[in-house]
Amino acid sequence: MSRKGLIGLIHLMLLTFLFTGCYHKKTPSSFRIPDSIQEAQISARLEIRSDSISKQKGSKNIEWSGSRSKIDSLAFRVKHHYSQGFNFIVKSDSLILLHQQPEEAVNNMKTDSFSVKNGKEVVVADIRIMPNDEKDSIWVQIATEDYAFGWIHESRLLKLVDPADPISQFISTFSNIHLLFFLIIISIMGIGYLVRKILKKKAHIVHINDISSFYPTLLAVIVALSAAFYASIQLFAPETWREFYFHPSLNPFSQPILLNIFLVLVWAMLIIGIATIDDVRRLLKSGEALLYLSGLVAVCALNYIVFSVLTLYYIGYPLLVAYIYYAFRLYLYKNSDTYYCGNCGLRLHRKGRCPHCGAINE
Repeated sequence: MSRKGLIGLIHLMLLTFLFTGCYHKKTPSSFRIPDSIQEAQISARLEIRSDSISKQKGSKNIEWSGSRSKIDSLAFRVKHHYSQGFNFIVKSDSLILLHQQPEEAVNNMKTDSFSVKNGKEVVVADIRIMPNDEKDSIWVQIATEDYAFGWIHESRLLKLVDPADPISQFISTFSNIHLLFFLIIISIMGIGYLVRKILKKKAHIVHINDISSFYPTLLAVIVALSAAFYASIQLFAPETWREFYFHPSLNPFSQPILLNIFLVLVWAMLIIGIATIDDVRRLLKSGEALLYLSGLVAVCALNYIVFSVLTLYYIGYPLLVAYIYYAFRLYLYKNSDTYYCGNCGLRLHRKGRCPHCGAINE
């Protein structure tokens, strides 16, 4: 790796550190897809899937206590992405619930509360609309595993819980700013270690001293493309991503078009990752293969961090185009060799003196 390339990498990591600090403070783009369009897509998908709550549409409405008019349960489900019977898991240290009815809290009457510990699963038992509540008009009744019932503001509830689905929890974990900092540190350590190895042993690493397999380059590019697309959905279609977060699926053809593309990229990462491991094992010895795969993981982690963060600020788009061009051009250049050194057996771009061992090849 050249000194200029190493300095550029350090500058890119510092820039990513700067933007990661305000990762969760980024507001959606003013050019995003209108919420009405996203909600229409969600509603249509629910009707196609014959969602249990969509069957209530046109037949009966849920009239929650505290509201003066009937509220369509499907409309609430589409807008808020959950409804009665939805399961959450407590992710904070504790979830504080009110024993009394919401009216008592709104009217500043004496109340008491109880807590639900971290990791406990809870379920939405009821929802009430309190128009005269200045803090939050939506109150949610939660039922615990011990059959205890309590109330909490929706805005506070959603900050302290995750949907119970394992995929939702995985998404929540990888959206955590602390994990992003951890991945950045690991990537710096991994790349620093590999640069040292390359300088000493000329070890193989993707994009720099790559092997004659297209899969590692393709995997790194798809990770970068997936990260940029993931950030783009959050930026331009936040409600679509929120719906997927609450109701995830691994089926790439059961979601709106944007999520279909994203899931196809995720499956492509898995398939190409398996092909990469198989090809690396075939081309390199065990120790070299492990070192190469470790470097590939570090590069993929770096791509995920850089493009998922910088795309939120539009920097990721030109950077992605440049990266794809650089990665494919470098691979084609490195693998356009048609000659082999008669002394050391390594590939050559042209006849003449071997740059590896110095032997002359006619």
